[in-house]
Amino acid sequence: MAQLISGKEVSAQVKERVRAQAEELKAKGIEIGLAVVIVGDNPASRVYVNSKKKACEAVGFNSYEYALPEETTEQELLDLVQVLNNDPKVNGILVQLPLPKQINEEAIINAISAEKDVDAFHPMNVGKIMIGSYAFLPCTPAGAMELIDSTGVDVSGKNCVVIGRSNIVGKPMAMLLLHRSGTVTICHSRTQNLKEICRNADILVAAVGRANFVTADMVKPGAVVIDVGINRMEDGKLCGDVDFAAVEPIAGYITPVPGGVGPMTIAMLMQNTLTAAKQQNGLG
Repeated sequence: MAQLISGKEVSAQVKERVRAQAEELKAKGIEIGLAVVIVGDNPASRVYVNSKKKACEAVGFNSYEYALPEETTEQELLDLVQVLNNDPKVNGILVQLPLPKQINEEAIINAISAEKDVDAFHPMNVGKIMIGSYAFLPCTPAGAMELIDSTGVDVSGKNCVVIGRSNIVGKPMAMLLLHRSGTVTICHSRTQNLKEICRNADILVAAVGRANFVTADMVKPGAVVIDVGINRMEDGKLCGDVDFAAVEPIAGYITPVPGGVGPMTIAMLMQNTLTAAKQQNGLG
């Protein structure tokens, strides 16, 4: 039976580490601020924004929320981003995605100052991840790495398989594993022999967005299984990309859904905001 990797426990450790460092900075007169922009009233986005605000309170950051109406134009949002870029009280800027259809997401991401891009979506930060000289990491892959580290399993030399090639999770996840000397395979919808490739993985990361996609016959006995997926079933329950009940008896370590990668994403956002504040104050 696999050992459960608790995202709640590991995220609490990360947030405590961030809180202690934020307190040290406060003693030097440096307060940390995160600006979160939400456009429209997408219920899922509102849940995320509220949880980010709560996390800021827990670690001692100032939280600035900008809730804009659904009909906000691209230019109005770009103007707000520019104001936040120039505001010294704001160390990190996060524009909650998705945005309404009249706004080009890429234009907004590119407009955020790379030094305040705590989501690590700006092309400059993406490029830095590629060459291994980064300050910020996308929050979900960074959180997944913390969970892998919490098992005590050394990534170096391991066969690592990432299912999914999104810019937000799949690709950066593969790069982080590669930077740790893992031997990395990225699988996607066109991959042939998917089952065989996954069965060879010492570390398997599922980020495909399909409920119960990873079945027992795809998992190597004793593997570390990180489930990034979060899917809502017809009965309203949440489940991951991994068939948890079938895979748990086979894997060595496994993350639950919910309570696995999810809490880590917000914890790593706090870590990125702390890093940004340090750098902007010449302490990075």
